[in-house]
Amino acid sequence: MIRKIPATFILVLAILITSCSVERKPPRTGFWRATLEVQDDKYLPFIFELDEGQNIILHNGEERILVEDIDIKEDSIIIAHPVFEGVFKGVYSEKEIHGDFIKPSLDRVVPFRMIFGESVRFPETASPEADVSGEWEMIFSAHSEEDRYIAKGIFNQEENGTVRGTIRTTTGDYRYLEGVMDGKLMRLSTFDGAHAFLFEAEVKDSLLYGFFYSGNHWKEPFSGILNPDYELPNANSLTYLKKGYDRFDFSFPDVTGDTISLSDERFQNKVVVVQIMGTWCPNCLEESEYYVEYIENNPSPDLEFVSLAFEYAPTREKAIQGINKLTTALDIPYPILIAQYGSSSKQKAADKLPMLNHVLSYPTTVFIDKQGVVRKIHTGFNGKATGAKYRAFKDEFESFVDTLLKE
Repeated sequence: MIRKIPATFILVLAILITSCSVERKPPRTGFWRATLEVQDDKYLPFIFELDEGQNIILHNGEERILVEDIDIKEDSIIIAHPVFEGVFKGVYSEKEIHGDFIKPSLDRVVPFRMIFGESVRFPETASPEADVSGEWEMIFSAHSEEDRYIAKGIFNQEENGTVRGTIRTTTGDYRYLEGVMDGKLMRLSTFDGAHAFLFEAEVKDSLLYGFFYSGNHWKEPFSGILNPDYELPNANSLTYLKKGYDRFDFSFPDVTGDTISLSDERFQNKVVVVQIMGTWCPNCLEESEYYVEYIENNPSPDLEFVSLAFEYAPTREKAIQGINKLTTALDIPYPILIAQYGSSSKQKAADKLPMLNHVLSYPTTVFIDKQGVVRKIHTGFNGKATGAKYRAFKDEFESFVDTLLKE
């Protein structure tokens, strides 16, 4: 007996088949506001733009970061930075994306949400009741002798309460910070694919006090006093050769496994710039961009660059992958050696370079003259967000290298 299928069932089945075959619309082009969940039920916001080519442009003050690696399959989306390993994994619709921001090597997971059509980093704020424009003498983690460090805040506040600037430390700057004065509360954030920073501080007269959040894994207090005369220690005085050492030396493998040493022929009778860095480090990335630009504009057979990478990637293969991504993204013409993987510990880095009093910062740059003598060691890096300090760094770098080359 042949059973007859009702016409209504056939109609419903046809509708289901048709609906399943309809393509999901991609996320809309335009501005989006993203938030990362940090501690204390707070959210770290940042703004990005999705263009017609389905590329993301991250906005942090004047900074623009292009992210082209976006993979969409069915209802899932993966967004990966061109250099850093952090990746967004989630589900999407035309107007919303939510999921987790993941750093696999550090085993960190931060929930996120992205909403289309919102372009204000900190919406619904009160009228500003203070002006933070100026230079601030700052202390972080003052309660802890081990974690305590000094810093300098550089902020500019507009009439509408928008605040932009950065915070410099002895090891580098905290990138392009952008936010608002919300009544008496200063709120600043940045996200560059590696760093996810949120600063909140109450401002009263010429004082501020608040908390700094890095992702959802770190929180520390900070305070500041308005001080236009304050300056950090000289970056050329913090790292030096220990007593008993008169030379800098290294011997580490490159990504192909070949060992490269400072004693190699390629470095003899040349000025050598040695960068101590990590591919996970935004300040190192920006410094590397400058070095590539410098080499292109100032080619010299008497000058060599080399980077020593201290990677937190858990395996050699992962470390090589990170180095190759950075080399490709910036078209770096000099070798990046694998000095360490499995940890970015500065103490372990110092153990690998026993001639240094310490490794205080990534990056740190060692300048060696044609006779193999260490002429200067520069700790940290003042990036573009520091404005005049970045320009001063460039001028000093170019003048000093030129002096060494002429000797």
